[in-house]
Amino acid sequence: MTLARLEAGDLELIVDTLKDFTERNAPLERRMEWDRSDTCPEDVVRAMLGPEVGLHLPFLPAEYGGMGGGAYDIYRLSCEFAQIDLGLATSMLAVALGTDPIRVGSTEAQRQRWLPRIASEGLIVAYAVTEPEAGSNVQNVQTQARPITDAAGKVTHYSLTGVKQFISNGSIADLYTVLAKAPGGPSFFIVERGTPGLTPGKHEIKHGIRASDTAQVLFDDVVVPADQLVGEVEGEGLKQANEVFGFTRLMVAGFGLGAGIAALRKAVAYSKQRRQMGTLLCEKQGYTHKLLVPNSVRLAAAQAYIEHVADLLDSGNKDRQIEGAIAKIFATESGNIAADDAVQALGGYGYCVEFEVEKIRRDARILRIYEGTSEILQNIVGLYRMRESVRSKGLFYGAMADSVEPFTDAGGPAAAKAARLMSTALDHLFHQKLGRQQYALFECATAIVEVETAVALVRAVGLSGDPLSKAQARVWASDVALSVPTRLLKLFSASGVLDAGKFEEFRTAADLPGVYALQSGRLADLDFIAHAITA
Repeated sequence: MTLARLEAGDLELIVDTLKDFTERNAPLERRMEWDRSDTCPEDVVRAMLGPEVGLHLPFLPAEYGGMGGGAYDIYRLSCEFAQIDLGLATSMLAVALGTDPIRVGSTEAQRQRWLPRIASEGLIVAYAVTEPEAGSNVQNVQTQARPITDAAGKVTHYSLTGVKQFISNGSIADLYTVLAKAPGGPSFFIVERGTPGLTPGKHEIKHGIRASDTAQVLFDDVVVPADQLVGEVEGEGLKQANEVFGFTRLMVAGFGLGAGIAALRKAVAYSKQRRQMGTLLCEKQGYTHKLLVPNSVRLAAAQAYIEHVADLLDSGNKDRQIEGAIAKIFATESGNIAADDAVQALGGYGYCVEFEVEKIRRDARILRIYEGTSEILQNIVGLYRMRESVRSKGLFYGAMADSVEPFTDAGGPAAAKAARLMSTALDHLFHQKLGRQQYALFECATAIVEVETAVALVRAVGLSGDPLSKAQARVWASDVALSVPTRLLKLFSASGVLDAGKFEEFRTAADLPGVYALQSGRLADLDFIAHAITA
């Protein structure tokens, strides 16, 4: 199967270009100063998009002056950028996100007009969707798009009025894609900087990612020609937004993975230098098995799942919103845990600014919020996976279980056991109408994310993985084999929706004694991983 992505050599050249550029233009001392002063370095952002660097080109189709990168390329670049600085990476995300409605929803004439300009001129783009009263619920946008007609009644222009909130690149953008409510429904409009009535508003002073610009954008009777309605048909905005969620959430998942890798790397380095009571921290189980190894395992699972989703997208499976949501939930939550543990790992030094891990921790926190909060995505994952599992009569997770069970050296039986129980639980959730309760849906979504990431990691390692990868897969699969039945048994016991007979059947299916048996050898795996990552 041919995957739509860059040649490996081209991708590595782009990654090298990114690293060279940031070493020259955004060394650590400058990035720390931008963080201290809450400054977005507009000149550096523009240089990233300039002709000598062109970091935005992989996100644009080749026929319009870009490089036509695929989902895997976008993830890799996002992950590498996040390991350097999440603030600057967010500026790049905003350009890609702002361009997406044009890329997927425009007429051919509109694409020919705007995309080559974005590519060649390095325009900074902003995605103006979020509003003070419409955060994750984009259907509730209040910005109005009032049609203006000529004497014959033909719509020639639209007047946009409203307020957009938390807009990345909001103060520095050259071009805005704006979601507004037209008579035919929510629609995207392309608005250029300098259009009368468009005014950047309050600059947000943020907890983290301070090198990115975040601002209100005010629209007061902003008049745009009708041919700047994306697609030139009203009411297509939500469809256009949904079409790119698989890609954009994969980008943010890459950010979570990159932030986690950067944090873990610093914690590992510190453990190899710091002595406590005569021995290095990397030689102490209380340090490695709590603060290093679990993060190594979760990040390996996050990477495996992200790359699984990238393969699906690059092979033409574009409607992958649920997989994109799972990738974002797991990778961003894992990145946050790794960053928090890195602060703990460095002790008092971790809490001090100059050691950077506290900045990584602050920067990573936004990843659980923007581009769909973890809670919004849990709701989506729980609901749609429940429906898919029931519709397939258990085959959805049954097929996953069958695919990994043979990989005994990589935790296959443990992952398979959790997947089969997930199928049974979702059937109960649906037929007992427990899925109508948000808490229950969230609990099942957490279990779903764990199951699918465990399956992805076991599959990725398979029979040919290296010893470290196999140990990581065994640990994550055994974790999930225990956490999933524990979570689900607690949920069904607490809800009382199953009668005594059905609950006993479910408890038997959970097979906790069998799950405990699957924990055999876990401590040896933890020891092995600790030694491997600190060697």
